[in-house]
Amino acid sequence: MKSISLMSALASIASLSAATPTPTEQEQPHKRADLPAVTVSGNAFWKGKERFYIRGIDYQPGGSSGMTDPLADLDMCKRDVAEFKKLGVNTIRVYMVDNSKKHDDCMKLLADAGIYVVIDANTPLYSLNRYDPHQSYNDKYLQSVFATIDAFAKYDNTLAFFSGNEVINDVVNSTLAAKYVKATTRDMRQYIGNRGYRKIPVGYSAADVSQNRMQLASYMNCGTEDERSDFFAFNDYSWCSSSFVDSGWDQKVKMFTGYGIPIFLSEYGCITHIRDFGEIGALMSDKMTGVYSGGLMYEYAVEENGYGIAKLGPGSKVEEKPEFANFAKAMSKYPAPTGDGGFTSTTKAAACPTKDSNWLVDSTKLPAIPDGAKKFMKDGAGTGPGLNGEGSQQAQGTSTGDAEPGSGSPTNTVSPSSSESQKSGSTRGIGPVDKAPLVVTGLVMFLTLTGTLLL
Repeated sequence: MKSISLMSALASIASLSAATPTPTEQEQPHKRADLPAVTVSGNAFWKGKERFYIRGIDYQPGGSSGMTDPLADLDMCKRDVAEFKKLGVNTIRVYMVDNSKKHDDCMKLLADAGIYVVIDANTPLYSLNRYDPHQSYNDKYLQSVFATIDAFAKYDNTLAFFSGNEVINDVVNSTLAAKYVKATTRDMRQYIGNRGYRKIPVGYSAADVSQNRMQLASYMNCGTEDERSDFFAFNDYSWCSSSFVDSGWDQKVKMFTGYGIPIFLSEYGCITHIRDFGEIGALMSDKMTGVYSGGLMYEYAVEENGYGIAKLGPGSKVEEKPEFANFAKAMSKYPAPTGDGGFTSTTKAAACPTKDSNWLVDSTKLPAIPDGAKKFMKDGAGTGPGLNGEGSQQAQGTSTGDAEPGSGSPTNTVSPSSSESQKSGSTRGIGPVDKAPLVVTGLVMFLTLTGTLLL
């Protein structure tokens, strides 16, 4: 009878450990054992227990007005992944994707090359208007943003999502759009949680504007947990064949020390002088790794702006410019450091900035999610409008009031599969945890239970 009791107890334990809710329409990720999902702990990114530095390049063939999704074109993807491998990058940023198309083949090619992807969730037709943010923050806009999340959340090498790019600029009135960018970030994080996806980091890519740099950074990291970003990024072109001190990067490190969440450069690469990409040496040095988590060089494809390092086409042809070799050389010369880079293991919220002549936001309250967008949290966004939709900036279905702090927290307790849970981690935490003590504790409890039942 004791043996029967023991077997019953073991069966009960097994059933308890296996009983997890099934996410609604949860699509299994394309698993790859040697390319784990990147997580956030403290003020750093992590790949398992290894500190992860973004060592990447910005990727927008056709330019900002090209309306091209390079991840949906397999021939383009094959051509360019081969070039990325020559450069030695581990991350690309894609400014525009078609959320109505499949991306399995290209994302697998990138994963096989060890390359992660940061996705901009906006497109020219579905984005916030900095000078009319209230009208452009509507349910039609959020449907497109959420559909982009749906399209890429299943891939382990989706590193992060940007909720916006340079919406706030050096025009003072543009700072009034900040609360709508922050609301979009909140909504994206809530959607990811409610749909049962792993905790993919969401943050904002800012213009480096001296008069509002720190106000905006503080604003994106202040308030309740649901209102704060997972990271902050900015586009910085101040290093022009100069040095850590001459570029002013030493002062920015001081400004951001103790900021509380990861930061990285979403664009860098001044073209005023010869580009030797000495920025990489600084980014990978102990002068910066305690505060910064790397950066993305602007940019891969040659466009009219003159920043690209590879002239593309026709077809599979690629002409590597001299800067291509310079960038590859710098990437090789300055590898990612070992160890934790002096990261800060704890996170903290910043103090919300107060209104002044350069910062016009006068309240910490955020717009409530539009009523018409609430259904997406439960039912999903459905098919995205892609790059040829009618647009959302003048659509109806806007926000009708302010949200209560905390109201943007995920309300769904759906969990990913056990293997997903192991690698998803938390977007905020105290750093990678050694699981050995937990295993030992569990073993002791099991043996104690066994001994008791056999008495």
